Amino acid sequence: MAILPASKPAAARRSRFVMRWYSWLLLAGVVIYGLSAAMHWDDRGVLWVLERFETPLERKESIWLPDYHAVIDAKPLVGMEDDEASDVAYNPLTKTLFAVMGKKPFLSELTLQGDLLRKIPLVGWANPEGVAVLENGLIGIVDERRHTLSMVTVDAATQQLNYGDFPKYDLGPSADQNKAFEAVAWDPRKQQLWLGEERPPALFSWKSDGSATLRGDKHKLDSDELDLRNLSALSIDPRTGHMLVLSADSNLLLELDETGEQVSFMTLLGGFNGLKKTIPRAEGVAMDEAGTLYIVSEPNLFYRFERK
Repeated sequence: MAILPASKPAAARRSRFVMRWYSWLLLAGVVIYGLSAAMHWDDRGVLWVLERFETPLERKESIWLPDYHAVIDAKPLVGMEDDEASDVAYNPLTKTLFAVMGKKPFLSELTLQGDLLRKIPLVGWANPEGVAVLENGLIGIVDERRHTLSMVTVDAATQQLNYGDFPKYDLGPSADQNKAFEAVAWDPRKQQLWLGEERPPALFSWKSDGSATLRGDKHKLDSDELDLRNLSALSIDPRTGHMLVLSADSNLLLELDETGEQVSFMTLLGGFNGLKKTIPRAEGVAMDEAGTLYIVSEPNLFYRFERK
């Protein structure tokens, strides 16, 4: 009597193969969704679509980051190879940049081409992460580890700064003390400082008249526009009053208008906006009165962008 070959094992193998195929597809979908949510690609997609509807006049009246192109790409900061660039700010009086270095605390003065002019040791600072130039040579420095904002005075003769010699403000506790305040920017139009917490990203304003004296207390800005993985640095465009918000973890620079609404963004990934390679870890951003954009990245890279 002939015995027919069994077909069930083959069908079972096909069934298991199909199950594996669907499982891998499902897993890939979950990973893509999770990555998209973490990187806020959905929000960037919505903003990208909204950017298409901005009129030429609206674009002209904003910073409009999509039009920016790197003219200096990943230039090493000579003499700072073993340091960590934490932030950068533009000084309109000297037409230079001031950057804080966190690994070995010091303040460096740079040309607008990223060349080192001088290094000023910050004696007594633990972890300077943010810097802002106010008025008349006054500079604000945020120490993330000490949770303080120091107001120091720098002139052409300054060779060293001592933590105990200058007025300081306690920034208070944060949700994550290890990821606390690390961004600061001066807003000349509103006569106030902006402070940024790294994670979860949050903005605070603090009134001032440009002097070392701050008025009242800081106030948190209620905003759902900071859809970023972290907040690394802040800067205010002196022409429009718009704010630049930098996120190293999101590889993103975001423009907010004076009401806190998103206007435009720029990705810091290689292949975009004239960048040959992704900016490794963007930690500082500044803008001058001509609209030129500057970024520093750990450990010691300098970038300059101009609007096309």
